Amino acid sequence: MTSYDITLEWPNAKNQTVAVDARETVLEAAQRDGIRLPYDCRKGTCTACVGRVLEVEKTAPGDDESSAESVGDDDAVDIASAFDYHGLPEGLTERERADGYVLLCIAAPRADCRVEVGPMVRAGIGDSPWG
Repeated sequence: MTSYDITLEWPNAKNQTVAVDARETVLEAAQRDGIRLPYDCRKGTCTACVGRVLEVEKTAPGDDESSAESVGDDDAVDIASAFDYHGLPEGLTERERADGYVLLCIAAPRADCRVEVGPMVRAGIGDSPWG
């Protein structure tokens, strides 16, 4: 079974890596491993669980070498290559998704990646119309 390493980066420089099965969400895997992440609705509407993708590991087909794609001032990570959703991420706008924000309660990984988590990430987006 395929799993991906998701490194959760907290504002206090405490990083935690969780192995997430391709069929489970980051929140489910974190809870299984005893990692406390904020959440509320578990449906992708309230944004309590929001994270921001910082880097996506990419492996080219037929290539054993992996490379990392990072978010910078002028760069945008291809979020579609990093996560699938179990449901619609209604709590995020198209722009927020393009800026790398991801709802961890419904996000299933498709690649190893680093994700910023914590209250400052939540402060970076607008209020959810559903929350």
